[in-house]
Amino acid sequence: MDVIFYVVPGLIMALAVFMAYRVVRRWLQIRGAWNSGLTAEGRCLRTFTTVGGGHGDTSVRTTLHHVYEFIAHDGRVIRFEEDGGPATTVEGDYVTVYYTDGRQVVATAQAPSRAKQAVGAIGILAFLGVVVVFCAGFVAAYGQTFGEDGDVVFSVDSGTSVTP
Repeated sequence: MDVIFYVVPGLIMALAVFMAYRVVRRWLQIRGAWNSGLTAEGRCLRTFTTVGGGHGDTSVRTTLHHVYEFIAHDGRVIRFEEDGGPATTVEGDYVTVYYTDGRQVVATAQAPSRAKQAVGAIGILAFLGVVVVFCAGFVAAYGQTFGEDGDVVFSVDSGTSVTP
């Protein structure tokens, strides 16, 4: 039964670390696209929304997605999907696409806003850091309280005498 109190926080910590990796990776990809200096005229091919939550959860989240297509400087036609774009962009609109060159093209139609992206990423990383620290503290406290030696906090050593 004790294994649950080690495995569950461990899984939560692993998930938080993986999410932090993904946030940093995406942050660096978008920064790379903005800093590459490569831009192209792209076209919005499709706009759609996805709905999440609502299964016993009172909050329902809708996310706006756009599908863009552009021609890279080497002549390749690149199509990509991006979520969280402006609601004013509709099918058929032309946008400026910032992208990186190479075999794996990273593209975004979001206008450069380095400070906004940095604040968002740092906020998410801070929250995930709090989750990891809380889980590590929980595991350490549980291990110290109910460790291998039995109930350490609530037991009395047999060699201890209590005399008034």
